[in-house]
Amino acid sequence: MPAIPSGTLACPPTGAGPRLAAKLADMIPGAAAITVDFTDPATQWPHAYARATDAAGRPVHLSPVARRVVARWIVRAHPDTDWTRPHTLHLADGQLAVRTNDAVRSR
Repeated sequence: MPAIPSGTLACPPTGAGPRLAAKLADMIPGAAAITVDFTDPATQWPHAYARATDAAGRPVHLSPVARRVVARWIVRAHPDTDWTRPHTLHLADGQLAVRTNDAVRSR
């Protein structure tokens, strides 16, 4: 194994967003983006809710438990975000953006 020069990190630090996006991409095959909102259409009270979509914008199946867990992970990884509006985490680059109706960026 080659030596690493002094002062150079073996694993450069990255933000929580890109690391989480990479893990979610592995856990949810076919997903290109995950949208997080606090208005689940199935309930009357607010709680974290996630929807996964593929590169064409078609829904990717998530179990009810996975929807809530994935949403909580994304919210906790981005504590300074204004969660009064829905946000989309693009799994290709780990970027979190306010949800738009644009097509999802491909993976």
